[in-house]
Amino acid sequence: MSGAPTIGRVVVAGGSGAVGTLFAEQLQKAGNDVVIVDRTTPGPAHRVTHFVRGDISDPGAEVAAVVRTADAVLLSVPEPVALAAIGRLVGTVRPDALIVDTSSVKSTVVPALHAAATIAGDVEALSLNPMFAPSLGFAGHPVASVVVRDGRRGRALHDLIEDWGARVVTVTADQHDRVAAAAQALTHAAVIAFGAALTELNVDIADLDRLGPPPHTALLSLLARIASGAPEVYWDVQSANPYAPAARRALSRGVSQLEGVVDGDDSAAFGDLFDRLSAVLGPLRGAYRERSAKALRAMTTDLTRETVK
Repeated sequence: MSGAPTIGRVVVAGGSGAVGTLFAEQLQKAGNDVVIVDRTTPGPAHRVTHFVRGDISDPGAEVAAVVRTADAVLLSVPEPVALAAIGRLVGTVRPDALIVDTSSVKSTVVPALHAAATIAGDVEALSLNPMFAPSLGFAGHPVASVVVRDGRRGRALHDLIEDWGARVVTVTADQHDRVAAAAQALTHAAVIAFGAALTELNVDIADLDRLGPPPHTALLSLLARIASGAPEVYWDVQSANPYAPAARRALSRGVSQLEGVVDGDDSAAFGDLFDRLSAVLGPLRGAYRERSAKALRAMTTDLTRETVK
C-alpha cells in the first residue's frame, strides 16, 4: 500500500478473532510490524505470522516484553478483558505509545483509557468501533472513533482506516452509545423480534420464499444474517449498552401503538403515524427511499438468478 502512513510495531490483542484479524491483516499490508497476542492460535488462513500466545489482561514475561517494544497496542478483546488490560498496560507500554480498543460500548472503556493516558504521561488513546460485520471489510463502512488523547500515531491510524476505504466518524463516548443503541441494539432487536414472531405464526418458509414481497425478503435476509452469527456478539450489544433497554422499550411501544391504532379502526391516526415516520427521516427520506429501491431491485435480481440456476 504505497504512500500509506505507518505506525510501526502494533500488538493486536485478540488478533485471532474476527475484528482483530481484520485490523491485523490490514495493518500488516500497510507495512506495519504486527504481532498478535492471543490465547488462541490463528487459523492457517491467517496472514499475520508473528504470534505470541498469552493473555493481554494477565501478561506473562513474553507478552510484557513484546508490549514494551510496541508503538501501538490494539485491544480487540471482550470489554472485561479490555478493562483489565488497560490497567496492566500503564506500567508496561512505552510512554509515547498508542492504546486502542474496539469495544462496542464506550461508557466504561473510555474513562479507563483516559485514566491510563493521564497516569502514563504522553500515551495516546483511541476508542474505535467498526460499525459493520468484519466479514464485510472496511471499504464503504463507518468506524466510530472516540479520541481520548490525540497524537500522531492515533492520527496515522485514522488515516490508515480511511485509506482502507472506511469513514472515520469522531464522536464522544456518550454520543457513541446513544447512536449505537438506535443503530445496532434497536435494529437487532427488531429483526430478532420479527424472527420470534415468525416462530409463532407457523408459516412454511417455502411459502414465504415463494410469495414474500421484497421488503419481507429483505427482513428474512437480515434474520438469516443475525441467526448465522455468534450469539455472544449480539448479546453484548443488547446487554452492555446502557441505552439499549430504552431502545427495546421504544420498539415495544411502537408495536403497541400500531396495534392500538389498527384495533381502534382509526385510519386518521394511522396517517398521523406515517407523518411522524417521515419526520424521523427528515431531508434524507428521498435518499433512503432510493437506496431501498436499489437494494430491493438487486435482491430480486439475485434471487431470480439463483432460481434459474
